Amino acid sequence: MASKVTIYKILLMLMSTIAVWILFMASENFLKVEIKTKKSCLCTEMPLSTATEPTEIELKIKKIVNQQDKLIPHRPFSHVNTTTSAAHSVATIINPKTTYCRGDQLDIFLEMRDHLGHRKKYGGDFLRARISSPELKAGASGRVTDFNNGTYLVSFTLFWVGRVSVSLLLIHPSEGVSALWRARNMGYDKVIFTGQFANGTSQVFTECGLVLNTSAELCQYLDQRDQEAFYCVKPPRVSCDALTHMKTRNSKVSYLTVKEKTLFQRSNVGVEIMKSFKAIEVSNCNSTEMEGEKCHFGMKIPIPSGYTFQGRWIPTSCKLTQFNAMNIISDCLKGKLIYLMGDSTLRQWILYFPSIMKNLKFFDHHGNGNFKKYVLVDMERHIHIQWKKHGHPFVTEKLFSMKDDEYVTREIDRISGDKNTAIIITLGQHFRPFPIDIFIRRVINVRRAIERLFLRSPDTKVILKAENIREMYIETERFGDFHGYIQYLIMKDIFQDLNVGVIDAWDMTIAYGTNNVHPPNHVVGNQINMFLNYIC
Repeated sequence: MASKVTIYKILLMLMSTIAVWILFMASENFLKVEIKTKKSCLCTEMPLSTATEPTEIELKIKKIVNQQDKLIPHRPFSHVNTTTSAAHSVATIINPKTTYCRGDQLDIFLEMRDHLGHRKKYGGDFLRARISSPELKAGASGRVTDFNNGTYLVSFTLFWVGRVSVSLLLIHPSEGVSALWRARNMGYDKVIFTGQFANGTSQVFTECGLVLNTSAELCQYLDQRDQEAFYCVKPPRVSCDALTHMKTRNSKVSYLTVKEKTLFQRSNVGVEIMKSFKAIEVSNCNSTEMEGEKCHFGMKIPIPSGYTFQGRWIPTSCKLTQFNAMNIISDCLKGKLIYLMGDSTLRQWILYFPSIMKNLKFFDHHGNGNFKKYVLVDMERHIHIQWKKHGHPFVTEKLFSMKDDEYVTREIDRISGDKNTAIIITLGQHFRPFPIDIFIRRVINVRRAIERLFLRSPDTKVILKAENIREMYIETERFGDFHGYIQYLIMKDIFQDLNVGVIDAWDMTIAYGTNNVHPPNHVVGNQINMFLNYIC
């Protein structure tokens, strides 16, 4: 009897062991399936797969995209002849005068027509309006109101005395705008990223990107909090941590049809609209100029935000002091920590500063290339100025280091901040080739980082520099100004109620008529002068 009990106990132990083993194997297989599923998720068409339910930021992104989508005309066309024609459209002055006074408003009515001379029935054309007096080095943009029926109102303020010329450019017809918006949001592959990994004494190059459509094993560089991600194909037997450098090149991918591409040929971009009037003569008429308040943080930025006269930028909403003497600039910057975060249009600033402050010297950080970190110091006056490029996407054929690469949000988080600390941020140019959700996510995350900064250090000064307009005939699908204009509107909307300063470089570079992503030094100098007015 005892032996039967012993045998029974042994059988029970064996059965228990087998049951545990079966459960263990099942969990192993489940884990393998789960890991495999997670790897495959990296190769979807979305830049980042998060939770099943959309997060707060994803809902915000969707809302902003939908808002912009409603503003964009969805206008496919059967023939180029039915698209907007600058040569056939007509501009007429409303209530013309023989004499205009300084400060008057000049209103112009635009009636847009197609290449057959037929009146357009819908709006959405991408227009650029500007007045100028080259001999006075004067210029200003105009406000364009779209009535969504093929007609527009263009309003200018006549800021200066003299002969004023009017320019009304059709940058893209509404049909081209529709095509560009659709093409932008169709894919992430208009730019190819190549990552360089260290492998002992040699280097290994692999494909990288915001999204990679491949079944290969990937390195995922994820900012979990901000849900920002970047990927590289993992080199065999090389750690993902060995990524050292990056470069890009334009791919041959285009989401425009052959017919749509004809709208962006050089002869069809930035065409002057026919006018039935000549230059405008503006007199003084004993007008007096109103004294505005000093430029300050949190100001509402009007349209236009300013104008140029004798080469100087003059804001319309506030009073600007000219910092044109080295000792005045030195006193302003004394004891200041200044962080420039963004693209090469802010790198122009740090290269410009030594020309107006001879005591500023570059500190060697042992970096290489144009996109290394730049630092200027004045030890006697305790001035520190730093430029660092923003994180992915950064588009350049030149190899740049990834060793201290960070998103702007993380850079802001590391700054303790105080009343003598100033941060200048610009985003935009490098985001133009990619779907708009990438840009919106980044701007929302930057706003959140600024809000965290203000909680721990409300005296820190933050200034946003808008994008510059750029070359008129650059590759439109990737880098054209229509993409920049949409980003400009989005950035203004997201930051509208935050206590930051704004340098409206978009409006400024239109007024100067630069049409260059890197404007000349006199424009850079006026951008910096606006910055100095904010912090001093």
